Amino acid sequence: MIRLSEAEWKVMSVLWEEAPQTIMQLTRCFQETTGWTKHTIMTFLKRMEDKGAVFYEAGERAKLYYPKIGRNEAALQETEEFLERVFDGRMGLMLNTMVEQKALSGTEIAELYEILGRAEAQSRREAGMAERTARGKDGEKL
Repeated sequence: MIRLSEAEWKVMSVLWEEAPQTIMQLTRCFQETTGWTKHTIMTFLKRMEDKGAVFYEAGERAKLYYPKIGRNEAALQETEEFLERVFDGRMGLMLNTMVEQKALSGTEIAELYEILGRAEAQSRREAGMAERTARGKDGEKL
């Protein structure tokens, strides 16, 4: 599992949006808003390379950095780790906590219904495929 710091998430976001990036391009991107220097960016990139989050290719004049993991993969890992650490892996407990704290807007609740509807439909499709697989050619259970 690759664990990214908040700063590393910022760098990864830039790389996911537009790769490759050189150290100087990343420095220009962050210098004004964060004050990060070239050396700070180099440290982040080395640490992220060691973690397996980025890789580089030698360019004509500078290293070209690319993300090694996708945004969805990183987000899933982060979400699973958070859910396990904070809510003992229980999605229902997390959602219940958010509802009790009124942390969900009407739009977010509607979005959750849509997500759950898609998950339920997928689950039904998978159950149907498993049932058909468990039957023989004549439609009898094996």
